[in-house]
Amino acid sequence: MSVSEATSAVELHGVDVAFRLAKGGSYRAVEAATLKVADGEFVAIVGPTGCGKSTLLNIAAGLIAPAAGRADIFGAALTTLNRQAGYLFQADSLFPWKTALENVAIGLEIVGTPKAEARARAKDWLAKVGLGAFGDRYPHMLSGGQRKRIGLAQVLIRDPKILLMDEPFGPLDAQTRQIMGNLLLELWSADRKAVLFVTHDLEEAIALSDRVVIMSAGPAARIIGDWRVTLPRPRDIAEIKLDPAFHTLHREIWHMLKSEVIKGYAQAEGR
Repeated sequence: MSVSEATSAVELHGVDVAFRLAKGGSYRAVEAATLKVADGEFVAIVGPTGCGKSTLLNIAAGLIAPAAGRADIFGAALTTLNRQAGYLFQADSLFPWKTALENVAIGLEIVGTPKAEARARAKDWLAKVGLGAFGDRYPHMLSGGQRKRIGLAQVLIRDPKILLMDEPFGPLDAQTRQIMGNLLLELWSADRKAVLFVTHDLEEAIALSDRVVIMSAGPAARIIGDWRVTLPRPRDIAEIKLDPAFHTLHREIWHMLKSEVIKGYAQAEGR
């Protein structure tokens, strides 16, 4: 079954999001956002700082409720936490007093998986992310890239049907980001989950995804562009960036995104 024919994993229907302000009134962060992510599809969201990219992830996760519109998960209205989604944040979410193995296993242990089984499966996942020999290390003993690998295993061990990723590689250096991107693609290709991936990096968005969605500057940010990425898979991030089709697509998207980024910076500076 092709991605276009697959069941919809996430659908946002005319979603509005507003937040109360401390001095009264409200701030409309997102307006009339409509987005569909097919089962098995990798969709990246790009836009200016503060435009509501993470807010859309939080809607899909069930962490916040829209002021208007609705979110559907595999065809059913989302009214509580999205139990079918795994969420990988920008900041590390590892317990500093637990080893790498314990950090990965805890996601299974808290839902009742026997400790021995949870630890065995965690060991397998550490091997999958290239850290099979690091199970007894504590987070402070690991590099930023290694902690991200642990975080990825921590989410994937629960086998979520949807993967929500909020700038997960943002704090990493360029070389480590590229390595993590290739690891993510390798794991995703083996078991194609629906992915909603937020990033500020347009090159990263194109290199990873099937579609790149563009949001306007806020307030009342909207989805203003949706590009399909037809670059062949499997992909190596360094190699795919040398493809002339990559540069053509980058120019097309940046032509629209640039003006929104400028607007976002101007608003942040109060101009």
